[in-house]
Amino acid sequence: MVLKRKIYADLLDWKNTSDGKTAMLINGARRVGKSYICRQFGENEYKSMIFIDFSKPSKIIKEIFENDINDFDVFLSKLSTHYKTILYKRESLIVFDEVQLFPLARQLIKHLVADGRYDYIETGSLISIKHNVKGILIPSEEEQLEMHPLDFEEFLWAIGDYVTVPFMRSYYDLRKPLGQVMHRKIMNDFRQYMLVGGMPQAVLAYAENKDFGAADKVKSQILRMYRNDIAKYARGYEGKVAAIFDALPGQLSKKEKKYKLASINKNARRRDYDDAFMWLSDGMIVNPCFNATDPRFGLGLSLDHNTHKLYMADTGLLVTHAYKGKGYIDNDIYRAILFDKLNINEGMMTENVVAQMLCANKHRLFFYSRADARTSSKAVEIDFLVTMGSKVCPVEVKSSTYRQHSSLDKFRSRFSKTLGESYILYSKDVVIKDGVIHLPLYMAMFL
Repeated sequence: MVLKRKIYADLLDWKNTSDGKTAMLINGARRVGKSYICRQFGENEYKSMIFIDFSKPSKIIKEIFENDINDFDVFLSKLSTHYKTILYKRESLIVFDEVQLFPLARQLIKHLVADGRYDYIETGSLISIKHNVKGILIPSEEEQLEMHPLDFEEFLWAIGDYVTVPFMRSYYDLRKPLGQVMHRKIMNDFRQYMLVGGMPQAVLAYAENKDFGAADKVKSQILRMYRNDIAKYARGYEGKVAAIFDALPGQLSKKEKKYKLASINKNARRRDYDDAFMWLSDGMIVNPCFNATDPRFGLGLSLDHNTHKLYMADTGLLVTHAYKGKGYIDNDIYRAILFDKLNINEGMMTENVVAQMLCANKHRLFFYSRADARTSSKAVEIDFLVTMGSKVCPVEVKSSTYRQHSSLDKFRSRFSKTLGESYILYSKDVVIKDGVIHLPLYMAMFL
């Protein structure tokens, strides 16, 4: 099965507009499909391709990069010979896979681009971690793309459905309900997406036989690999990274989802864990979401670094992570999601999947949390704030049985001059009520 990914169109646009004047760096978590898309792109769009995997470079490759980079005629000739691949001027692609493991190759990109004979794509994770860039000059000739897990539309493509999302989009644009038959059908597909997630190998395992168990085995393997990466690459603070990572499901299962270090260590101080949070974020294993305390002046300008939430970058991995050690048959969340029986704690999955979809749409994640001093009541909490044009739009994620949205009402009253549309995402059909647009969860992909 060939997985269709949207990033392919971005790569094609880069190829056509750059014309060899820049290299492309694809940044993404391990197992998100970076190598796969590069091979697919190289095979389809170029006359020939050399794919260099720096996770397991041969002795010969190391010697070529260490000894022959001062003469590109020799350097490129040796690569061509080693890989038994003829290189054609302006018609060949050279891929540096997992380039963070061989920083010298990344630094060389500047000169290879200037040489101009071929196109270059790099892939990597943990790209900006200190020891992955230590002692090298980051090439300014490098463009970057972030690669995320499959979004809902890509998941539907994988199971052979190319018509549902255009249908959904037309109803979203009109703000009209889809009708119960279609809504139930799409929600059923969306629940499958939440359970399987968007990691390509898990999606392929599920798509083959609609087998949640096969997907769960793949996800368990990926989680083990992440833990191994933490032990291997989070040098000097691997224990802190592992503690944050293992505590993620517990943190998200609470009604108050702001990450509390005291749950790991009652004496923990934020500055002692900054590198650990950065490691998980840079590896795109988590999606951090920061508190913007005054959205009137731009979300980034009022950002509170000390108050944040951490979502798993892939909701399918979160489901498996939350019940590690149990098979999916024994996982209550599988049944709760499939049959729309999520309780308030398990609702972490719906908030996490919304965060995942917003990130796929290139949103930086913000939320709002501030005490209501005028009424001396509990804090006003808004799950997400997204910028659309010049306006800030509040987004709340609710269960299907919610009765009121008092925080949203207070927020809209306080910041009415700077706000765009207000949204509630839940498991029911489209409706506009009290000036708030209620959308089914799967329409988060259109925000």
